Amino acid sequence: METEQARHDVSHDDDRTVSEKKRAALDLILDAWENGLESGIDNEILAHAALFSALSDMIELYGEEAVAQFAERVPQRIMKGEFTLVRHIQ
Repeated sequence: METEQARHDVSHDDDRTVSEKKRAALDLILDAWENGLESGIDNEILAHAALFSALSDMIELYGEEAVAQFAERVPQRIMKGEFTLVRHIQ
C-alpha cells in the first residue's frame, strides 16, 4: 500500500519535471525569438505571431470559451508581474 509520503514524493517529482519542462520550453521559444530578431523581424510582429500561435493551440486543446475565460484574467496577471522576465527599476 502506497504511503502518503510516497505519494507526496511522486507528486513533488512530477512538479519538478513539469517545472523543468516549462523552463526548457521557454528557453526554446526565447531562442526562436532571438533568431527572429536576428533575421530582421520586429518585436511587435514576433509578439503577434507568438500570441496567435499560443491562443490557437490553447483553443484547439480547451475550446474557445475556456480560452476566453483564461484571457479575462490576463490583465490582472500582467499587473502582478507574472509575465515580466526582467524587472526594470524606475
